[in-house]
Amino acid sequence: MLGDIGATNARFALLTNGLLGEVISFDVASFPRFADAAAVFLKNHGQQIDITKAVIAVAGPVERNRCALTNCSWIIDAQEMYETFRLDARIFNDFEAVALSIPSLTAADVVALGGGVAEQGAPIAVLGPGSGLGVACLVPGFGKPVVIPSEGGHATLAGMCDREDEIIKQLRRRFGHVSAERVVSGAGLENIYQSIITLDGLLLAPRSAADITKSALCGDCPVAHEALAKFCTFLGSFAGNLVLTLGARGGAYIAGGISPRILDFLARSEFRDRFEAKGRLRPYLERVPSYVVVHPAAAFLGLRSIADL
Repeated sequence: MLGDIGATNARFALLTNGLLGEVISFDVASFPRFADAAAVFLKNHGQQIDITKAVIAVAGPVERNRCALTNCSWIIDAQEMYETFRLDARIFNDFEAVALSIPSLTAADVVALGGGVAEQGAPIAVLGPGSGLGVACLVPGFGKPVVIPSEGGHATLAGMCDREDEIIKQLRRRFGHVSAERVVSGAGLENIYQSIITLDGLLLAPRSAADITKSALCGDCPVAHEALAKFCTFLGSFAGNLVLTLGARGGAYIAGGISPRILDFLARSEFRDRFEAKGRLRPYLERVPSYVVVHPAAAFLGLRSIADL
């Protein structure tokens, strides 16, 4: 059994003789515990198969084969999985799995957003906004590539203009520490929108990320448009910082559930300019390509490679 578990969706699939089955998605909010969702999947899809192993990707830090998800109350524990389902489980950070999918992606699975040609063998930055902000580094090698998982989405956020500084100041009043995830995520888009309302003295109700995105894309709300535009610029700044930090001349790959949905908007935004806007290091960044991963189940490609080890 393979699983890709985030704060919003829990997705499962069976891997049989190297063949990946249908990916089944569940709403995390519909289940009090991970084991409850896993039990439904196994009952509906695993009755006729002898399943003995599991590889699970999770949106949070993994310690001793256990994870308390960062943005929801679920706890995923390999020992509990064995006791409950008799599954020998291995648990990994979700962006470790996404990073491991990169070598398997085809030209149809990614959309380029500028830059030059990737340097062969160089590290690759992998990041993605969804319920949170995932970050990992893929280091190609002569044998199996090495992935460095991280919690880089919780690094401190920096602004690049007065407007962004004011947004960050608003968020600091609410949260204390303002990480990149506070703006580059679904909840982050809502935070940006609410900050703009406060800064401009507007009498507007809070809105969901989905509603903000819909209004921004159809152009019927200037506040939503600015919020999504700022989301893209923050994403570009963070991605460029990540490339510099990792020396990721192999490219930056943006995965997660949000970017494919706003692809055209993102391509027209200041994302790429902010990605490159690093002062004396602009020429360095200009040569690094950036991509949006549009494969609908990239994490499962990575999970399959883990299961094959």
